[in-house]
Amino acid sequence: MNGLSAEEETRGTGHNQICCLIDGAYRCSRPAGNASYSKRIQKTVQQRRLRLIRDDSVNHIYICDHHKNMIQNARMKRKRRDSDDGDGSLDADEDIPEIDFFQMPVNTLRRYKRHYKLPARPGMNKAQLSDTVARHFKSIPVVEKEALTYFIYMAKNFKSRFDQKHNMDVSN
Repeated sequence: MNGLSAEEETRGTGHNQICCLIDGAYRCSRPAGNASYSKRIQKTVQQRRLRLIRDDSVNHIYICDHHKNMIQNARMKRKRRDSDDGDGSLDADEDIPEIDFFQMPVNTLRRYKRHYKLPARPGMNKAQLSDTVARHFKSIPVVEKEALTYFIYMAKNFKSRFDQKHNMDVSN
C-alpha cells in the first residue's frame, strides 16, 4: 500500500516486524514483540540446548512472545537431581506452580534478601539475585494444613494478620 514490498515493511521500524528466530528448521512467522535476542538470551538458549537460531538475513533482533516465554520457562526449569530414572519424568511435586522471580523488581528481591539475611555478595545483577531468592524460597518448609487454616481465618474475618489474642484464648 505504501509503495514498499512486504519484506521491506518487515525490516522497517514499524510494528510489522516478524520474529527473527529460526525454530528447528523453520523460520518463525509470528509478529515480533518488544523482547530482543541479546547475547545473554543467546547464551541461555545454547546452555538449555533449545533449537533456536537468529536469522542473519533480518535487520532486527526482536523475538515473538511465544519464543520469549519458551526461553523464560527454560531458564526457570532445572533438571531434577533427585530423580532416580534420569529421563526427566514428572514427579508428584511437578504440579507446584513456579514463581518467576526474574519478573519481580530488583528492589523487591533486595528487600527479600535483606529480610531473610541471605548470604550473597554485593553488586549482584538481577538474574543472580533472582536465582538466589528462588533457591531460598523453595527451601522454606511450609506446614500446609497450618497455612490453609490461617488463610481461611483471615479471609473470613477480613484481617491481614493473624489475631494472636484469639490463638491464646483457644489454647487455654
